[in-house]
Amino acid sequence: MFRTALRNLLAHKTRLMMTALAVLLGTAFVSGTLVFSDTVGGAYRDRLSKSLDDVAVSVTAGGPRTDAKEQSALDAGMVRRIAAIPGVASVRPSVSGLPMIADRHGDPVGGEWGSDGANYVPGKDGKDSRYPLVKGRGPAAEGEIALDGKTADKVGATLGGTVRMAVDGPVVTKKLVGIVKTDNPRVSAGAGMALFDTATAQKLFGKPGEYSELVVSATRGTDQTALTAKVRAMLPKGFEATSGQQLANSQSKMVDEQTSSIRKTLLIFAGISLFVGVFIIANTFTMLIAQRTREIALLRAVGATRRQVVRSVLIEAGLLGLVASALGFVLGLGVAKGLHPVLNLTGGSLPDGPLVIEPSAVLSALAVGVVVTVLAAWLPSRKAARIAPVEALASVEAAPAARGLVVRNSIGAVLTALGVGLMLYVTKFKDSDGINYAMAGSALTLAGLIVLAPLLSRPVVRLFGRLAIRVAGISGKLARENALRNPRRTAATASALMIGLTLITGLTVGAVSADRGMSTMGEPDMTADYKVSSNSYQGLSPEIARALAGQPGVATAVPLRTTGFQHEQRPGSVTGTDVRELGKVVDVTVVSGSLADVRGTTAVAVSDKFAAEGRLTVGSTLPMAFYDGKKATPRVVAVYKDSHILSSVLSAPALVDPHQDKARDDQVLVKAEPGKAKDLAGKIKETLGKNPVIKVQSQDDLRRAGAGSIDDILYLMYGLLGMAVVIAVIGVVNTLAMSVFERTREIGMLRAIGLDRREVKRMVRVESVMIAMFGAVLGVGAGVFLAWSGGHLLRSSFPQYEMVVPWGRIAVFLLLALAVGVLAAVWPARRAAKLDTLEAIGAQ
Repeated sequence: MFRTALRNLLAHKTRLMMTALAVLLGTAFVSGTLVFSDTVGGAYRDRLSKSLDDVAVSVTAGGPRTDAKEQSALDAGMVRRIAAIPGVASVRPSVSGLPMIADRHGDPVGGEWGSDGANYVPGKDGKDSRYPLVKGRGPAAEGEIALDGKTADKVGATLGGTVRMAVDGPVVTKKLVGIVKTDNPRVSAGAGMALFDTATAQKLFGKPGEYSELVVSATRGTDQTALTAKVRAMLPKGFEATSGQQLANSQSKMVDEQTSSIRKTLLIFAGISLFVGVFIIANTFTMLIAQRTREIALLRAVGATRRQVVRSVLIEAGLLGLVASALGFVLGLGVAKGLHPVLNLTGGSLPDGPLVIEPSAVLSALAVGVVVTVLAAWLPSRKAARIAPVEALASVEAAPAARGLVVRNSIGAVLTALGVGLMLYVTKFKDSDGINYAMAGSALTLAGLIVLAPLLSRPVVRLFGRLAIRVAGISGKLARENALRNPRRTAATASALMIGLTLITGLTVGAVSADRGMSTMGEPDMTADYKVSSNSYQGLSPEIARALAGQPGVATAVPLRTTGFQHEQRPGSVTGTDVRELGKVVDVTVVSGSLADVRGTTAVAVSDKFAAEGRLTVGSTLPMAFYDGKKATPRVVAVYKDSHILSSVLSAPALVDPHQDKARDDQVLVKAEPGKAKDLAGKIKETLGKNPVIKVQSQDDLRRAGAGSIDDILYLMYGLLGMAVVIAVIGVVNTLAMSVFERTREIGMLRAIGLDRREVKRMVRVESVMIAMFGAVLGVGAGVFLAWSGGHLLRSSFPQYEMVVPWGRIAVFLLLALAVGVLAAVWPARRAAKLDTLEAIGAQ
């Protein structure tokens, strides 16, 4: 039977080519995902391991500090104390932060997350081993900077040239004195690397004389764990000592979590592609078995058992899956290479690295391809085994059993009813609690439609058939009869396209609806004309607000700064601002008390929501435990309606400032003078020196910013689902091509009684279009329904969400389905038209 299976595979290789292509593409997606995630994980680990080579212990500021008079900062004194511990070879003080370096166009290198900044610590040889010099020297004065090579190219600066940058305040210009290399994974992913002398780095990223981290190296033979315990024992409360091995383990775990989420997401779409491919494989083997009925009957007549027939078909499927999977794995290497730049364009920030091909990835990809192919061929193989030798030799193909369709339609009706019922039940929910019901309901609805597709195909194809007859005449009528002849085949072909369009339509309706909701949001409580904030989310220096306040055309510039606290074990945040000017830029509704009484560190206002949760009223005392270990007990003097912009507590800046390491504003709200708002954004940017840190947004900008991210995600989803649609198109081509082969004799008879080549081509094209449009109508309808019902889960967290049906995009989807039908029929139609009439009539 193995030889028989191999002979059948080679004999029908042309007819199996499209099936193999579907398996190949699905496997390529799976293998590409596995290799890609292994490659990204390997690149991260390689760079992280190099950065931890000489790290025995890492000392950082951990939890809240106490008010006791003990060591309260990572400074030179602590460096000396740690260096005196037996077993310590050296202590390297490190300062780090996120500077925004302006590129040639004035945009920040690394985008909104900025670049990595650190201090350059020269050793005895005058060089820092962490950052090998390529050109020049390390920075040694406040006006100097060193960059990695890629960043220097983006900036367009050469040694001796100038670099514009900022951290949280005004733009500063520094002289480029060195080009370095670095293993930092963020740099290889597109961020920059900027180095400064230690004093300058402390001034930019922290406080003079303080460090971000102390990296301890051990003498030869010293146990890391024991050394870490010694360092931890001498540290004051609020500081943490972590061994190099612990650090490596935690970072490795972090890498695994990051790559795992990417892998899971991509594998979901790969699974969708393979699921679509199942329909093509099952359809192909069903048609092949129908065409080989006499051959199978002869095998049964000469002694082959039903088990041997099943085994023969499954071996054939297994060989096909193995070959296609092997080729798919090779193609998957290209997919893995291509995913890197695609995801980085959408903000992935993934490091470069050589392809990592793990044996598990190879075996998984091959196993998935073979298993999917064999499972898809299982039902057709059982059908082949049921062929009775005498009946099969007497007839070519029997129509599907009526009982089988009745049972199938009954099962499909039950599944669809359960799915639709669950989705209607989901509309009763207002939050994510119903997500599991929505997932189950969506799966049941799709499964039910797939099972019911043969029944649904009849009315839809008849409807399209009427139009086809008017447009294509006799060719349209023949196409309609061909599509109706075997509803199972038509349904299986259309179902592959239906799945892809259901997901695409559902995503589109959901995304457009969310986009519309986001566009109505902006900052609903903001009455200011512009919001000035930081690209890096690190906050702004108070100098920014002071500079804006004196800008011509600015009526007022109100800075808002925030810090966190706890009240009765519940987290909260307090916004410090100039309460007297706040009403000019924010719509604040006072419920009770007066905001004019908010002053200093003794009087605050609270939101009505926070007041209700904490049982607070005007006159109550608000115990606040800040995260730096300090406490305050101001009195509540006003209650205001919960605001989108303001925190749960509103105070003067004097209450917030002592609890920030460095005074920073989260945002500055700018109100223009009457008639001056239109051109003020450009003037603000000019006033601030085209600072790469600064982001100036109007209400329209804020609305578009929220909506733009949704569009980016939607287009990425389109790309990932595109593979499933391509496989569905292959299914239409494959079904039509095999149908032409199956109907060779029939086409010959049609040619003999007067149907010309053009009409034969038209017949195949119209049949293809009807199958594609059936799948499209079913998919679009299901997608809209699932998006409508599932959208109810957002009502509490996203009250602005309101379902919008993008009729324009849906029309595009239907037109694309029409184009799919026309293009899919090109090769089968030409093949049918080229058949020789006499040879076709004589075909068996």
